[in-house]
Amino acid sequence: MPLTVDHVDYAYTLQKQVLHDVSLSISENTILGLIGPNGSGKSTLIKVILDLLQTQGGSIRIDGQLNSTRSAKVSSIYLSSNDYLPEFLTGEEYLRFMHGLYAEPLDLEVLENHFARYSMSGRHRDLIEDYSHGMRKKLQLIAAFMLKRRLTVIDETLNGVDIESVGIFEKDVRDLANDGRSVLLCSHDFGVLENVADDVAVLIQGALVFQGDLDSVNRDYGNLSALASEYIQSMGAE
Repeated sequence: MPLTVDHVDYAYTLQKQVLHDVSLSISENTILGLIGPNGSGKSTLIKVILDLLQTQGGSIRIDGQLNSTRSAKVSSIYLSSNDYLPEFLTGEEYLRFMHGLYAEPLDLEVLENHFARYSMSGRHRDLIEDYSHGMRKKLQLIAAFMLKRRLTVIDETLNGVDIESVGIFEKDVRDLANDGRSVLLCSHDFGVLENVADDVAVLIQGALVFQGDLDSVNRDYGNLSALASEYIQSMGAE
């Protein structure tokens, strides 16, 4: 199983419990959409999954290994919601650095093809400091699609990406999953999730209140927005 989260708790302080007994899993060839209102604990859950914050209860396994192990870290890649990248590097140098971390060779032809597809043709040797916000986000996406980890975690990385590139992303992330990988995609863009996700999980006030396949969601609720609204209202969350 690419990801298994088993009864995980997390608190920043004794008075601020953020995650409450969260359990979820992602199968192979699967894109799981993670949704919930702001402040529901989605980014905290992602950081706990990737061992950026240490679990305080329960366990997490990535590709069968505890998330704190080197094997789990090599099997996963994290695309954060911010665009904090090393501005003193070029796009190509950044990708060489990322490939070096994973001990993977860099294919320059594949790199150039990705840059062209994401409307960044010829910009791979420009400094990242000269990239727009959207270009930095696209560079993060290109890194993930080139490295092809067993588990890719995307936390609102599409914010600021142009519509044409979002369409390309939808194809690439679907191809990634179809190639035996799995994706945890956290997004407020229900349209994107409805286009690519296989399953959806709803996190509200730090508790996982729903996990199911998108076909069932559409059958029982009509769409993701209706599902989210029903659970938010029932939990009294805003």
